[in-house]
Amino acid sequence: MTSVAAVDEAARLLGSRASRGVALGPLTTYRVGGEAAVFVTVRTEADLAALTAAVVGSGVATLAVGKGSNLLVADAGFDGVAFTLADEFAAVDVDGTTVRAGGAASLPVVARRTATAGLTGFEWAVGVPGSIGGAVRMNAGGHGSDMAASVTRVRVTDLARGEDGVVPVADLAFAYRRSAVTPAQVVVWAQLELAFGDRCRAEAEIAEIVRWRRAHQPGGQNAGSVFTNPPGDSAGRLVDLAGCKGLRVGSAEVSTKHANFIQADDGGSADDVLALMTEVRRRVLDHSGVDLVPETCLVGFDQARAR
Repeated sequence: MTSVAAVDEAARLLGSRASRGVALGPLTTYRVGGEAAVFVTVRTEADLAALTAAVVGSGVATLAVGKGSNLLVADAGFDGVAFTLADEFAAVDVDGTTVRAGGAASLPVVARRTATAGLTGFEWAVGVPGSIGGAVRMNAGGHGSDMAASVTRVRVTDLARGEDGVVPVADLAFAYRRSAVTPAQVVVWAQLELAFGDRCRAEAEIAEIVRWRRAHQPGGQNAGSVFTNPPGDSAGRLVDLAGCKGLRVGSAEVSTKHANFIQADDGGSADDVLALMTEVRRRVLDHSGVDLVPETCLVGFDQARAR
């Protein structure tokens, strides 16, 4: 738990950059959850430096919201400093087969921009509604590829230590849906190395991925896959076999279209979503002996509930 006095001091140091009691739910794809004690929109490098100076060494918890596509924020909210990177950090620059994408750049935008430039290797990202920064941290992926396949280096600002520098891919320790990037580190930009290819073919692949996802995955208020796939199996298959499709807890329901998605009702409760995740894990463990691991980033819940 973050000290109220420490949060107040961070807000004082941030001055007009800080806003109090900003609802985080509307900034996530679940669209449920509570407020941030302090919220900052990081528009410029000066804002990023001010944020770092305000929180470094303070013990204040920070939260990068990004596109909010993999976050579930507790109804009680987040007691630290939440922030999002704005447009200055969303640039996408293409130089031959090398692409530098800002941490706030949208994955579908980068996928389409690179395909238009006649590059191949990032088409898969059109179906992931997240940011480059979040995708690096969790090694996002799909359709047979992931960030680790193309990232060569990233610039990271460490809000806990005040350090800022370029990290080579060897130090990112990419693995299935994880990396060495910590919650206190901000991915400012990522450099990708792609390959020249056929623009028409790349754009056709993007169209096919979009079509497939619309046919097989639900829309609405969800955060994509709830659980990571266990080795050699599919989390959705295990959830389905455990009879959880359509299972409801309060305002949250397991999708009847894809069992590894949880839908939140309009005006619903993040705590209901977590309770449903917990019940699904219990039923799958009882049925198949597999303890599913959440892919969703759980924020503001006590550790016992968020395990």
